[in-house]
Amino acid sequence: MTRAKGAVTSKRHRKVLKQAKGYRGARRKQYKRAKEAVLHAGQYAFAGRRLRRRDMRKLWIQRINAALKPYDITYSRFISLLKQKDIDLDRKVLAQLAVEEPKVFEDLVKKVTGK
Repeated sequence: MTRAKGAVTSKRHRKVLKQAKGYRGARRKQYKRAKEAVLHAGQYAFAGRRLRRRDMRKLWIQRINAALKPYDITYSRFISLLKQKDIDLDRKVLAQLAVEEPKVFEDLVKKVTGK
């Protein structure tokens, strides 16, 4: 009978253990534990990519709302006025304007509100 040296298995084990580098305890050293940890980490990363989009949208809305406070207009009213005036700016751009270009944002608010 031929001798099986187990190269494929050990290669797979090395790959998983390399991915588990930086984990604590057995999750870094034992293949079985490391494989579980790597699989879960992949699931969390997948979900995290979707959560990041949600979190960024919430952040943009908060920044826009905070920038609108001095003009006595709420975020929801501002967005509805933008839609009525057919101004197509997404929340990311509006938040960047509010933070980086306050004068341009002020002009936009005045144009939308008519003040």
